[in-house]
Amino acid sequence: MEGQAPIEATVYALEKLRCNLCGETFTAVAPEGVGEEKYDATTASMIALLRYGSGFPWNRLEGLEESLGIPLPAATQCEIVAEAAAAIQPAMVELIRHAAQGEVLHNDDTSMPVLALHRDARHEDVHTEDDAAERTGVFTSGIVSTAHGQHIALFFTGRQHAGENLADVLKRRAAELAPPIQMCDALSRNLPKLPEKLEVIVGHCLAHARRRFVEVTPNFPEECRHVLEQLGEVYSNDARAREQGMMPDERLRFHQLHSGPVMDQLQGWLTAQFAEKKVEPNSGLGLAIRYLLKHWERLTLFLRQPGAPLDNNICERALKKAILHRKNSLFYKTENGARVGDLFMSLIHTCELCGANPFASLENGRKTGPWQTRFA
Repeated sequence: MEGQAPIEATVYALEKLRCNLCGETFTAVAPEGVGEEKYDATTASMIALLRYGSGFPWNRLEGLEESLGIPLPAATQCEIVAEAAAAIQPAMVELIRHAAQGEVLHNDDTSMPVLALHRDARHEDVHTEDDAAERTGVFTSGIVSTAHGQHIALFFTGRQHAGENLADVLKRRAAELAPPIQMCDALSRNLPKLPEKLEVIVGHCLAHARRRFVEVTPNFPEECRHVLEQLGEVYSNDARAREQGMMPDERLRFHQLHSGPVMDQLQGWLTAQFAEKKVEPNSGLGLAIRYLLKHWERLTLFLRQPGAPLDNNICERALKKAILHRKNSLFYKTENGARVGDLFMSLIHTCELCGANPFASLENGRKTGPWQTRFA
């Protein structure tokens, strides 16, 4: 293994001679093989990978490269990746098209400041009462589509919620395909408003319900331990099904046989806590139980629908890309900057989910443009 700078540069100093008689300047010929392009395709790929894959802010990247003898201003780096994004924009269009055909679509969002949008909201004139209720928040929505064991990750930054962005993606779904499964938490903004011809089978994240009991465990240790052990058995069964490589129908029968009785027993126990007045409904434990019972049908979709996942964890992990960017860089400056970030995050994380080398994929994609066929 050898360490090296993330960006390497070769500087050619071409000698110039001026004629004293006529004043004409003669410049030496550049060495053979030196083209007119100043930045190789690998430059944009590496900058994008560090910026949007690992969360390096522009100024930190500039400082790192300058300390290694390669001065590359932050503004220049931003221009390089913006040009690269324009060249591989068809890749994002193709990702969206293929994601729309997925069997299971996970979605969620997180807040993401975009300075240009915040300034627009601050300077808007309020003329009607309805304007005060208009949305001012900015979000990054994460969508992970799975089909035949392959995963596609998409990121969208703007004022739209995750459900609205998912609806835009599903508009590209082939009409002859069966309704997909949508996995999300119980927030209403995650549910898409679809035309009559488009339908989804909604399942809710069991990990969100479990987390509510984890949070109140210090105050209700015995009751929470019972619920967590029951849910732990269900997750254990799912891990066994995954290890054995079960097909969706086999996995469904396996869960119905082994996890169904566990969930029935848990539902009975939860209902008894209120019926026998063992738990105050407005206590921390009571609220956790109410959430589980209220969304029971969608939380147990895996017992009725082949291929339905238990939780939305794959999308939660994907959103960590955006959260890492928010923690390190704090914000996007413009909407175009947000679009560039969404494109590279989508391509990079899709490569990671599929076990591909994101650096090589970005480099090859810019050189030869194979993205349209790669995901076919």
